[in-house]
Amino acid sequence: MGVYYMNEYSAYTDDGYQIKILYSDIPPVPFDESTQETVVSCFSKLISLSKKVELLVGYVSKASLEEIECLVEKHRIEYICLNIGMYFIEGMPENVFHEALRLDKKWRETNLGEIRLVTPLKYHGKSFMFYGKDGKKHGIIGSSNLSVIKPDASTLRQYEFCVYCGVQKLLDEEEQNIIEVFKRPSFSANITEIKDRITLIRQPNVSLKGNDNIREIPISNIDIYKKNKTAVSFTLPLKVPSYADRLTDDGRHFTKSNINVCYAAPRNKNKNRDWYEVQLTVAKEITRIEGYPEKNKPFFVVTDDGFMFKAHTTSDGNKQFSAVGDELIMGRWIKGRLAAAGLIVPQNDTGKDTERQGAITEEILKEYGRDCIRITKTTDKALDKDGSLLDVWLISMEKEKQV
Repeated sequence: MGVYYMNEYSAYTDDGYQIKILYSDIPPVPFDESTQETVVSCFSKLISLSKKVELLVGYVSKASLEEIECLVEKHRIEYICLNIGMYFIEGMPENVFHEALRLDKKWRETNLGEIRLVTPLKYHGKSFMFYGKDGKKHGIIGSSNLSVIKPDASTLRQYEFCVYCGVQKLLDEEEQNIIEVFKRPSFSANITEIKDRITLIRQPNVSLKGNDNIREIPISNIDIYKKNKTAVSFTLPLKVPSYADRLTDDGRHFTKSNINVCYAAPRNKNKNRDWYEVQLTVAKEITRIEGYPEKNKPFFVVTDDGFMFKAHTTSDGNKQFSAVGDELIMGRWIKGRLAAAGLIVPQNDTGKDTERQGAITEEILKEYGRDCIRITKTTDKALDKDGSLLDVWLISMEKEKQV
């Protein structure tokens, strides 16, 4: 296969297709839009001309998964397979994991495609294969992960360098020896089918940052507290409605109480409730058990994700479990970690959320893998600001481990 024309930018092969260098347009690196093309521009052009897409990459981002979903729908792609190479061995960020599960479910239910993970080794290559409506194949090979199509703060100034290839023989070889090989069951598996075997990397709960009533502690300190656990432990269910019942206000579906109390009538007619507001109401069958925290007697809680704050139990029957000093802390801990996991979007104004898309539902907790929190007393005590020693309890919302 000989090259019959070449200039400093591209080479045209004897079957009429190109080999062309693709760039990033990130100052101060020079870029001439009259002669050069970006990776994302080429990707956008090729997917718009395609009926089938095969993507084999090392990493993705939540934003890039959302973007590829939009592009697939916009251009009416008939089939797509996204195969991700690094996460099964390295671990997968929570928010990416949940977004990938959602998208895989959607694609499989509509017979559109799937998302897979490479399992026996780390695959760090990047290969985008496009099958045009005209029957021709097109490829992008290079340094770009899928995040190139929708950069976020961490990749906005990340320079990528790729090659566009339209040489059919080379693309046939890539398809047979790379794309198809890594789709074999011995090399990869559907993400939904292996979800319980994937190690999740917890995303930081930024909603708790900068609060004077909260102290961040090293994970190593949490391990010390765990070694000093006692047998005094309680499970506190998180009472939420199903997604279908999130608009039902008959008092039975917890749509305006407990975790979703933010949708109740405002205390101040001029200001809606904060989305992070919760009421962790505990049943008397639990509060009456020996060892449950005494009413109005403060104690410290150490969370499983590295925060420490003061809590207490209040109200009639000792039924309210809440933080001291800031009524939003408990909600920022519970809802903040669900948001960090990519399962819910915080609402700036609950009064405007008439469809209650910000409601915590049974489906969200099921996807997260936990519908309760667990509090466990330790033998440790910690010094309060007034010089008194308070009991230390562990509080956990970790996903239940599969046995």
